[in-house]
Amino acid sequence: MPQDHHHGHHHGHGSHGHHHVPEGDRNLTLAVVVNLVLSVAQIAGGLVSGSVALIADAVHNLSDAIALVIAFAARRIARRPADAVMSFGYGRAEVVAALVNYTVLIVISLWLGYEAVMRLMDPPEVAGGIVIILAALALAVDLATAALTWRLAKDSTNIRAAFLHNLADAGSSVAVILGGLLIWAFGWHAADPVITLMISGWILWHALSELGPVIRILMLAAPPGLEAGQVRRVIEAEAGIEDVHHFHLWQLDEHRNSVEAHLVLEEGADFAEAVRRVKQRVASEFGILHATFETETRASGCAGTGCRMGEV
Repeated sequence: MPQDHHHGHHHGHGSHGHHHVPEGDRNLTLAVVVNLVLSVAQIAGGLVSGSVALIADAVHNLSDAIALVIAFAARRIARRPADAVMSFGYGRAEVVAALVNYTVLIVISLWLGYEAVMRLMDPPEVAGGIVIILAALALAVDLATAALTWRLAKDSTNIRAAFLHNLADAGSSVAVILGGLLIWAFGWHAADPVITLMISGWILWHALSELGPVIRILMLAAPPGLEAGQVRRVIEAEAGIEDVHHFHLWQLDEHRNSVEAHLVLEEGADFAEAVRRVKQRVASEFGILHATFETETRASGCAGTGCRMGEV
């Protein structure tokens, strides 16, 4: 069934995906370079102004650049065709990268929250103008980076993780600016930690909600919006099929679903014709193009010792 595998593989990437590849890579490279330059500028500014907040923001920007590098590398790896070692292809590299980046984001948000609480207890002294200027520059860079990755983020959980890193960073920069302005205007030293606390909560909520689907893919769960029982019932309803077992439905990656099952056919049924019909049905009704079915009859029994393995 090599033709079938090729068909499913093509569905995942398609001509549409290839069209944006070079531009997407260019955007990501530009985003990484800009973030690295900004990190260096902020560390220098932090040392000159004696601002720990700026150096912390620089570290955050550095994590941004690293997140983008991870996303970029995974994107390149994911395009590699299947080989003898990775017979399913490398598409899941993006899912693994997303898991890494979301986990880092959760850690960062918890650290930000902790820092904010510590600062609430003992609000820091007023930050100088250099801090507000560099924070404003950081905000501009973060928004530019987010703009560069925004379109790619819509259909890739991997790029979405890096995109969220940037939004989180933009939020931190806003906190530094707002905190600086409120302290400068009203002498309200608690402004910075209060805003930081709100931002860390926002990052945490987003990262946790995006982490679920990523873990589902890695745990071989059924695709969202598709219920295994529903797919199984549709297969069983096909003419000539008595029973379905050894049934598995999972996501190969974010855009490709796969199903495998043993079909128990009525005596005298045309095996090849039945498989062709079932494949057509799951493709048209559920968009599943990567399907593998083994056929048997009650009399022939189930071939092999793995028949009852993982049976649903």
